Amino acid sequence: MQSFGLSHLLGWPLRGRTIRTRLTVLYGGAFFVAGALLVAVMYFYVRQSLDNSPGANALATAQSFLGQRGMQAHPLLEDLVTSLSAQAEQQRRDTLRAVLVWSLVCLAVIGLAAFAFGWVLAGRFLQPLQEVTATARRVVDRNLHERISLTGPPDEIKELADTFDAMLERLDRAFESRYRFVANASHELRTPLAINRTVIEVALEDPELVESTRHLAETLLGVNKRHERLIDGLLVLASSDQRIDRLVQVDLGEAANQAIANVGQRASQAGVRVTVSIGPALVAGDPALLQRLIDNLVDNAVRYNLPKNGWVHVSVGADARAAWVRVQNAGPIVAPSDLDVMFEPFRRLANGEQSDTTVFTGAGLGLSIVRAVTHAHGGRVTATPGPRGGLTVDVVFPKAR
Repeated sequence: MQSFGLSHLLGWPLRGRTIRTRLTVLYGGAFFVAGALLVAVMYFYVRQSLDNSPGANALATAQSFLGQRGMQAHPLLEDLVTSLSAQAEQQRRDTLRAVLVWSLVCLAVIGLAAFAFGWVLAGRFLQPLQEVTATARRVVDRNLHERISLTGPPDEIKELADTFDAMLERLDRAFESRYRFVANASHELRTPLAINRTVIEVALEDPELVESTRHLAETLLGVNKRHERLIDGLLVLASSDQRIDRLVQVDLGEAANQAIANVGQRASQAGVRVTVSIGPALVAGDPALLQRLIDNLVDNAVRYNLPKNGWVHVSVGADARAAWVRVQNAGPIVAPSDLDVMFEPFRRLANGEQSDTTVFTGAGLGLSIVRAVTHAHGGRVTATPGPRGGLTVDVVFPKAR
């Protein structure tokens, strides 16, 4: 009952505090309540003992003694007894005051020591939970290979850590099996597609091929290339969800220049003007994934553009805390409610009207790969629609140390 009342007494102003703070306050509060009860009991016990002492009623005792012998108290003796009684009463009050004051002082000093001891004790008690929390934070960064491996007595915290390790083991196996499945499926699908592409390209080299058959072969070759891009995108999307073991310094500026060179011919054919504002920006990450991220951003900006007077602007920069890539383009108006949909796999905003006014084609994995690679590197990606159409995509990474 005492702990229940104390929890309700001290719990309401501690909402939102850390568990260590709440435990410390509960320890200190319980000590103060118990100490206050002990001081009260001691005070009343000392007071009762002094009230029943022989000197407490010295005057009444003396008058009773003289009356029993038929004697009347002498004035001098009565003054002496009265003086002794007053002195005894003053000593009684001083004693009670000293007992109360020193008890409260000791209670305050030892109470502060109890708070300090409770803080240390709560910290040692919660240390295993802090290890669990630290491991969970590292696992959030897709480090599923790590385990808590908590040592100690088989108590509730040890059981929690072991359960968490078992969950991580199952998640690790699930992610690994998914990655192996995608990799194997991609490999098995790439082989027949590569054979089909080779056969179609050889057939197109025949100068005697009739025009209708040539047109059909070119259409099949385009479909085959689209399927190859789709499979390659699925493999990159699956691999970006895994732990990044290879961390090197990558210059986003060089990657952006490479991406612009890759789409130069396509942008020229589509009539899209590409402008740049690129500076050095170093980040720690996987070079292949970061290059694919910027390739997708620039490629999407060229694909999802206007058929006439289109433009793309690529800017790369860094400061003391972060490095960023910004890709802006012209294009159709994008509703703010569609921004989250754009980052979902196989989701594109092109409808019947936009298909007539834009020059894009694709599998719908470009921005999904961008988001997955960004999150794998501890960054963030945001998209903002332009006031006159088009889109601005910002990718921000923590600065490489």
